[in-house]
Amino acid sequence: MAITASQVKELRDKTGSGMMDCKKALVESDGDLEKAIEILRKKGASVAAKRAERDVNEGIVLTKILEDGKTGLILEVNCETDFVANSDDFVNFSNFILDAVAENRPANLEELVSSELNGKSVEAELTNIIGKIGEKIEISRFILETTDNGKYVDYIHAGAKLGVLLRVENATDSDTEKLDSVFKDIAMQTAAMKPLFLIRDEVPTEVIEKEKDIYKEVLRKEGKPEQMLDKIAEGKINKYFKEVCLIEQAYVKDNSKSIKDVIADFNKENSADVKLTAFYRYHTLDEKK
Repeated sequence: MAITASQVKELRDKTGSGMMDCKKALVESDGDLEKAIEILRKKGASVAAKRAERDVNEGIVLTKILEDGKTGLILEVNCETDFVANSDDFVNFSNFILDAVAENRPANLEELVSSELNGKSVEAELTNIIGKIGEKIEISRFILETTDNGKYVDYIHAGAKLGVLLRVENATDSDTEKLDSVFKDIAMQTAAMKPLFLIRDEVPTEVIEKEKDIYKEVLRKEGKPEQMLDKIAEGKINKYFKEVCLIEQAYVKDNSKSIKDVIADFNKENSADVKLTAFYRYHTLDEKK
């Protein structure tokens, strides 16, 4: 049977697939719209299976602040190429996933993929976008949190490859505009300076001991006396903490202060007691978790 332009348009509107793919599916289904939709979905599943072993090192990071700052969300969706990461189809799909997380509050990726938004299945939409684009697409990770007496501050770096979400406690009575300004700067520093931990107490003992062993071996090769190695290594560990712990990092806008000092200054100036209690830094170029 002859396939009309209106049938192709209707299928395209329902699936978002390309015009030629829609026409081929309609021809294969003898004009049956529902069968054509199923054909396109199977095509997406087939593409997904074929590209399952591909690396997905491109993509975007998105954030969302809800409930007057009480809830924070950060999400990473990945694909194979930068070209696709910048496409409207991929960006629209990623925002659909962001909204699905915000609406459904899934506990994990499995619950997210099994959920729906506005009558659309997340799993089906993922299959459809893979079929349409022809690349492996992966919903990689997300954090969705709520705080009772604090707020979340976010930052997305230009290009949306890198994003940060901060949790600030005891923020309810603080000047919101000043707080947002101070912690937006801290979020930008988190993006730029790549801290691994918030405070030194979070650094695992095995990491500290490994660093000490490396320092001591280097010192031995430099000819330092064995009895001095532990003391010198301790000093180097303190410098290590100032590099990898956000609270101890030098503030990039004034390196005479640490991030801890900046927060203390804000509290003093505003008679507040805010605390930075967590940060999440997503970068599409990071090794996958």
